Amino acid sequence: MISACGTKVLAAASSLEPEVRKSLANGGDVGAAKAIGQLVAERARKAGIEQVSFDRSGFQYHGRVKALAEAAREAGLKF
Repeated sequence: MISACGTKVLAAASSLEPEVRKSLANGGDVGAAKAIGQLVAERARKAGIEQVSFDRSGFQYHGRVKALAEAAREAGLKF
């Protein structure tokens, strides 16, 4: 998650982080996307962020993109 002006990272999560990687069987599937969506939402809420704009960067809203977004919504982020 970056600031509106694009100069500051507000919250981030990756399947490459050692503690996240341990809990995932595969870092590039829908299950991993759900885990990352939930984690980034938790980190954003800790930083005081509750509402975001979701930019899918031209990717279809399907599969991993959809899983990440839905998990973040379920964890409390508002899009």
